[in-house]
Amino acid sequence: MVFRAAACCLMLVASSISASATNVVELFTSQGCSTCPPADRLLGQLSEDPDILALTFPIDYWDYLGWKDSNARPEYSHRQRAYARARGDNAVFTPQMIVNGRVAVIGSREDEVRAAVRGLDEAGSKPGLTVSARIEGDRLVVDLPEAAKGGDNRATLWVASYLKPQTVHVGAGENRDQTIVYHNVVDRWQVAALWEGKPAKVELPLSEIVGDDTAGIAIILQDKHDGMLGPILGVARLPLTSGT
Repeated sequence: MVFRAAACCLMLVASSISASATNVVELFTSQGCSTCPPADRLLGQLSEDPDILALTFPIDYWDYLGWKDSNARPEYSHRQRAYARARGDNAVFTPQMIVNGRVAVIGSREDEVRAAVRGLDEAGSKPGLTVSARIEGDRLVVDLPEAAKGGDNRATLWVASYLKPQTVHVGAGENRDQTIVYHNVVDRWQVAALWEGKPAKVELPLSEIVGDDTAGIAIILQDKHDGMLGPILGVARLPLTSGT
């Protein structure tokens, strides 16, 4: 099975990384949230851990407080609410971190965040499917595995680009006059394919994924049943550098 689209030429260098044992930490944050900067700094620390794919999803529902988040997208707020519906607790707040699509934690509490990662590790609840990705010319190529026998295997393949560190001077609102550094801000976020447990190759044009400030590409295979976000099943990441 092959999904393919046309692409333009981009000169990039990347390493193909299969990351079936990597934890995923998603931070839902806002430039207009006074309690978020500690979580933003923690996300930066987590982004340096090779065993963690750390991503920042800026939300837009605090924009009314007097400062419009320059990176926020309504679809990121929608993703956070979808997690809350799936958990059944309807807990939507900032800063919030979601670990492996399973556990929600207050994003500024480092001990709790690391305990959640450690607990999922010990429980064998890391993403366990081997997803691999590579760049071939002007395309991103993702290889998806066959699922284990038995069970109902349905998942969404998400592809995201994330940015180099972004320094933002906040001019108004709760964080007025603060300068905050954001790490791995998700810039482009799209559904690439639906997976039903069969081996598949997914091909996308890099022109739809990569921009001038892209630091890397994240590939996330996430369980989906009855329209609900579920656990993250597999993940790969491709750090990018410019080539000549």
